[in-house]
Amino acid sequence: MGLDDVRMLQFPKIADPKGNLTPIEGSAQVPFEIARVFYLYDVPGGVARGGHAHRALQQVIIAASGSFDVVVEDGQASQRFFLNRSHYGLYIPPMVWANLENFSSGSVCLVVASAPYDESDYYRDHDEYLAVVRGRP
Repeated sequence: MGLDDVRMLQFPKIADPKGNLTPIEGSAQVPFEIARVFYLYDVPGGVARGGHAHRALQQVIIAASGSFDVVVEDGQASQRFFLNRSHYGLYIPPMVWANLENFSSGSVCLVVASAPYDESDYYRDHDEYLAVVRGRP
């Protein structure tokens, strides 16, 4: 898996004068069964989140409110995505490093994940991650 597998997903948007609704159902709108949902909020200005890759976990990152950037890399190249629409999500496959940056005031980042939390699934050291994806010992 790599950057070729990172992609924007568009979710259904049910428009109503009283407010819009977007349903997200595992396997119907995301390429996995949803096992965990979490969200980031009250992120101080200038602070980045993420800064890791997963061995097996898949996730979709959504700007439920506000905006932020997601910078992804696979050890060879990187790409920046600007998220600001709550009916779009960024699919992140396993073995892709992700940083979340430039959070607007009051933003909420919603993440749906393919598995429960497991610390052993994380690469938190960037040099270790690069050595693995580049095939070095």
